[in-house]
Amino acid sequence: MQKVLIAPALLAGSEGIYARVLKEAGFELVYPGLGAQLVESDILGALTDCVASLAGSEPYSRKVIEAHPQLRVIARVGVGYDAVDLPTCAERNIAVTITPNTNHDAVAEHTFTLMLALAKNLIPQHLGSVAGRWPRQTTLPLRSKTLGIAGMGRIGKAVALRGLAFGMKVIAYDPFPDTAFVKSQGIELVSWENLLKQSDHLSLHLPSTKETRHIINRTSIAQMKPTAFLINTARGPLINETDLAEALAAKKLAGAGLDVFEQEPPAKDHPLFKAENVVITPHAAGVDVKSRDDMAASAAEAIVSLSRGEWPAEKIVNPEIRAKYKW
Repeated sequence: MQKVLIAPALLAGSEGIYARVLKEAGFELVYPGLGAQLVESDILGALTDCVASLAGSEPYSRKVIEAHPQLRVIARVGVGYDAVDLPTCAERNIAVTITPNTNHDAVAEHTFTLMLALAKNLIPQHLGSVAGRWPRQTTLPLRSKTLGIAGMGRIGKAVALRGLAFGMKVIAYDPFPDTAFVKSQGIELVSWENLLKQSDHLSLHLPSTKETRHIINRTSIAQMKPTAFLINTARGPLINETDLAEALAAKKLAGAGLDVFEQEPPAKDHPLFKAENVVITPHAAGVDVKSRDDMAASAAEAIVSLSRGEWPAEKIVNPEIRAKYKW
């Protein structure tokens, strides 16, 4: 019986649709049993004898991939794949898949959770209240504020619709925008520089690439309003975290809501952990109960399809291997 690694800790002990799909196709499920995100040394051992991985955010490096020539598919439970060494996968004829249209609403809701927590000073008010101080204070509205969205893919669009529902002015930057969508919603497309200058809340939804690495840095932060909030539910490498920590400490930004970091999990002494005007969550934006189940089922279906000689084109991110791909 062929084995599939179920790598995400959030799926440990969960017998959802994904498990039924894989088991009915004749696969044996392997759980690492660590209860935490796998690091390279973990994944090296966990993939033994596995032909496929239902993958989380753990690193599929060249070292990992070359150590497991039996691997046929890395099926990401999500839409990001920057933790996967695509060139090595291409060399080894390993299909890499994602799960489009499964978690954009979850990420959009989480984005607004962070925005509201910052604007309403939620955590300090909670901590002060339970400590007996009853720190009643004025807070900030979202209505009438400018929401700047960097990246208008599925998630950016979902965030935009919620911003409009909150009565915000929505502006956006995207190198390849869906002009029909922005026109229909009355969203103004602006340059990157104007997005920085005009946004009261700047929400990042760009992919992690060489071009976007540290796109938020000392220079870009200097162009933002000192009253602005920065939200990142996309990818950690978009932000130079040292520059952001310095800017927050110097009150050059009002605050930041961060779900992702360049290194995950971050070091315990990370400078952003010391900031009072930051709300942090552990890369949890895309995994509410519904999106978790939908993503896992979609990833499982991709594995089964490939094992049967089918080609789920809408999910595959390295289509160049199709001509020579074999299970």
